[in-house]
Amino acid sequence: MTLQQDTIDLADVAVAAPSGLAEIAKRHLVMNFTPASKYRDDELPVFVRGEHCSVFDENGRRFFDGLAGLFCVQLGYTHGAEVGDAVREQLAALPYQTTWSVTHPPAALLAQKIAQLAPGDLNRVFFASGGGESNEAAIKLARQYQQTIGQGSRHKFIARRVAYHGTSFGAMSLNGMTAVRSMFEPLMSGVRHTHNTKRYRRPEGETPEQTTAFLLGELESLIVQEGPDTIAAIIMEPLQNAGGSLTPPTPEYFAGVRALCDTYGILMIADEVITGFGRLGSWFGSQHYGFQPDMIVFAKGIASAYMPLGGVIASDRIIETVLDGPVGMFNHALTYGGHPVACAAALKNLEIMEREGVVENVAELSPYLEQQLAAVAQKHAGIVGDFRGDGFHRSFELVTDHAAKRWQAEPISAGDFVGEHLSPALAEVGLICRVAIDAEGNPLVQVSPPLVMTRADIDELADLLDRAFTIATERAGL
Repeated sequence: MTLQQDTIDLADVAVAAPSGLAEIAKRHLVMNFTPASKYRDDELPVFVRGEHCSVFDENGRRFFDGLAGLFCVQLGYTHGAEVGDAVREQLAALPYQTTWSVTHPPAALLAQKIAQLAPGDLNRVFFASGGGESNEAAIKLARQYQQTIGQGSRHKFIARRVAYHGTSFGAMSLNGMTAVRSMFEPLMSGVRHTHNTKRYRRPEGETPEQTTAFLLGELESLIVQEGPDTIAAIIMEPLQNAGGSLTPPTPEYFAGVRALCDTYGILMIADEVITGFGRLGSWFGSQHYGFQPDMIVFAKGIASAYMPLGGVIASDRIIETVLDGPVGMFNHALTYGGHPVACAAALKNLEIMEREGVVENVAELSPYLEQQLAAVAQKHAGIVGDFRGDGFHRSFELVTDHAAKRWQAEPISAGDFVGEHLSPALAEVGLICRVAIDAEGNPLVQVSPPLVMTRADIDELADLLDRAFTIATERAGL
């Protein structure tokens, strides 16, 4: 059988009824963070094509992708052919080469482009294949840098509670999500967690400035308690995804973290796997919030997830120090780091983003998105306790007891409401977003759509959310 004969044509799959792909997947494919019910009783969607902000299943049904795949499809689903042309050309010219003591045009040019976009003096790029790998690289670079300057005792990392940084060993160690990490412990030693920036449930009447003072005071107390000379780096997302679109309480928050790092000789790492490449209306979230990290970790949006790619951006100070050290190199490597095809896709992605004004689109339409979604939150104030976020990343925290700011088990538990009513309602109206029970037991609904959304798309997104909330609450009797 030839390759052509053995290849499934997705255009044909879209009209074939049924394809059997769902059952094949249930039998053979181990899916990411997928509950057992999806392998057994639940319907398993099979998506076969995309267009603009929507994806279509094998039965031809359209779903508005309010999550941009997984916070990553910046360009939506319309530019695949153009990026594919760049991929095809690269495959024809040089399908693979390492960056182990050699280079090739896509890796060199992409590193240069990222350096031009990155804030301040961040102009050296190490490539990986995704966010978890990139955080692993950042961990190792921070440790090696501290050892090279004679600070080998600095092996600890500080991260924030409920934060998510990946599922590999080191990245999972940074996670502040107990449910994700606990069954795999013991993990990498020396990771400590401080409060995140969630203001919902902070003391009544506390001002943003007071919250900032509390957070910075706690962080410095933790640094002093652990011993400043034992801490290699602090890692934080500019906008924290897990926990629900958590933004800094004031501009002084990240400025204060930066000052603490400078005072105590600690590196500041910005995990921008989600906030990088436009999601907040700037190329990087650290630019958006006005602070200068020592490293930026990126992935997802660099290639609009059309190809797997990630990496770490650092300064000459860090890289040259490591290169001049006893090992004489950054002591880390990946087979697919700087893969020429992935880098070619990323270069074309960035070219399209600049040509189409995608980052400017986010900056322009973010207030309108906030307005429309806030109206949905207000209409459903009976269950929406908090609506928050920034740019094209917004979250609704749902509660039934507004005084306690909690979802009470009666008349229906949070899990049953999500599983039996809210998730089915979202599927019924044709909207993809993230629905989960947060670390405090409340349902959380997140939207983080493609960055190419128009005002009409925002109206549709708000309408679909409104309809889903209405259906779910009526059926749950709330």
